[in-house]
Amino acid sequence: MDSKLTIMQAIMANGYPIEFNAAGYSALNQYIAQKKYSTVFVLTDAHSHEYCAPHFLSLLETTAPVEIIEIEPGESMKTIQTCVELWTLLTEMGADRKSLLINLGGGVITDLGGFVAATFKRGIDFIHIPTTLLGMVDASIGGKNGVDLGLLKNQVGVIHNPKLLLIDSTYLQTLPARQMRSGLAEMFKHGLIHDAHYWTQLSHLSDLDVNDLDALIHRSVAIKNEIVSQDPTENGIRKALNFGHTLGHAIESHFLNSDTPLLHGEAIALGMLMEAFISHQKGYLTAADLQAIKTGLQTIFPPFTITEEDQQYIREYLIHDKKNEYGQIQFALLEGIGKTRLHETVENELITAAFDFLNN
Repeated sequence: MDSKLTIMQAIMANGYPIEFNAAGYSALNQYIAQKKYSTVFVLTDAHSHEYCAPHFLSLLETTAPVEIIEIEPGESMKTIQTCVELWTLLTEMGADRKSLLINLGGGVITDLGGFVAATFKRGIDFIHIPTTLLGMVDASIGGKNGVDLGLLKNQVGVIHNPKLLLIDSTYLQTLPARQMRSGLAEMFKHGLIHDAHYWTQLSHLSDLDVNDLDALIHRSVAIKNEIVSQDPTENGIRKALNFGHTLGHAIESHFLNSDTPLLHGEAIALGMLMEAFISHQKGYLTAADLQAIKTGLQTIFPPFTITEEDQQYIREYLIHDKKNEYGQIQFALLEGIGKTRLHETVENELITAAFDFLNN
């Protein structure tokens, strides 16, 4: 696996740098040497250990002992029980306040690893190295770390930033096509909520080639970072990033343990389509824009039908959404492409109509 030669400008986030590709490893090694860590622990899952760790370890330079911790892959590992096992393991392996945890993997690894590090001995340093497109453009940015509570996603967590985030698109060479599509959903969202030109680029993906991917990733990271930097604790503009996620998370949670589990991005694509429809019904989005969004999403994501029985369960999950305030379900809706409206409440009838729109 060759590290890409594409040079991209580092992005400064809230107190830490986001580094890209080959140049990122120089920054990483320099940072580790400067901090004189006692031990470097690398948290990964079985897939990333096999396909990504060899590339990473070949570029890691440190005199500190390096220990690999591997867990099973999948959302089902994102629990407090896994955290207890990892805290215990770190203790048994002699981790101290001067240890570093590097999280090498997809969104589950970065969410979970960040939470474990932020809470172990009241907080040790951690670095994220996402290996999936979803992890690169979304999960690893913004300091949100946490675990699921049963089937309720991200119910327990903290906002705590890594010391460095390294995005190396070389890892995407190992990613299945379905996982790549899952990451594209969050990139589409960044365009829809913040940058109409970027949305247009993404909705003509067939005209782009693999060499365009680095620039598109860089733009997505910049958009999310720009929003998060203005509102680190999600009291205002950061809520725009929830577009598609109110219904999307509920859909994802419901289908998690079914015969047809959806990847995060697949569920979010359905949520975006439904929430775009709701935006249109409320008079915020034109019919032409709604049609453009539908066409753009459906070129990447296949149609998916949600039965009336499934809809009832999904509504139950909506009630537990962590974004709710004062018992009201909160939506971020579109006001045209590239702009959002926050703190929107949506009537039950409109949610039913959105399911009908999705199914038809």
